[in-house]
Amino acid sequence: MVYYFTSNVVDPPAFIYVGKDKYENEELIKHGWDEDVWFHADKLSSAHIYLRLAEGESWENIPQDLLTDCAQLTKANSIEGNKKDNVPIVYTPWSNLKKDGSMAVGQVSFKDPKKVRRIMVVQRENPIVNRLNKTKTEESPNFQQLKDEHLREIRKRERIAQQEKKKEDRRIEQERQEIKYQKDHAYDEWNDEEAVASTSNQHGQSYSDFEDDFM
Repeated sequence: MVYYFTSNVVDPPAFIYVGKDKYENEELIKHGWDEDVWFHADKLSSAHIYLRLAEGESWENIPQDLLTDCAQLTKANSIEGNKKDNVPIVYTPWSNLKKDGSMAVGQVSFKDPKKVRRIMVVQRENPIVNRLNKTKTEESPNFQQLKDEHLREIRKRERIAQQEKKKEDRRIEQERQEIKYQKDHAYDEWNDEEAVASTSNQHGQSYSDFEDDFM
């Protein structure tokens, strides 16, 4: 089971999801998307909170209000952290999560600690948590299927983009060849006229010479 939340502090609204337990968290760790940002209470037990960014958005430039929503939701979903003030929340791209066989269920580390950021939640802000909880829904998705469909869609768009690029490259090359041809043959017509004029003069001279000989 996964809990889904919607944050309306940005437009379009942001998509946040949370694993129900550590076993669901394992699935989320395994089948996350490159657009996902992972949140967790630092050094405390808490739910794994994921923010799904739109393609092209950077985890390093999350709007402050949205960052606050995610941090508040993470604190609220930590049994110990929810009771405390000044709770540090860590967040990092899903792609930076590291999981190996020696770790307990739901446990992760980081591939690159430099890609981990922290935000301090001074205290729980009920208006924020209540607003998010009103959007809460529960689903039991097939994580593998969703990710496979997502990756297929990305590959499809990439193929279309490559085809469009090739088409545009051909158009540009054709224009370049046409311009080159026009430059190379810019004086062809002028040269033809000059040749015709020269021939006419030659013909005129020959006729005059013939007339002189006849006389």
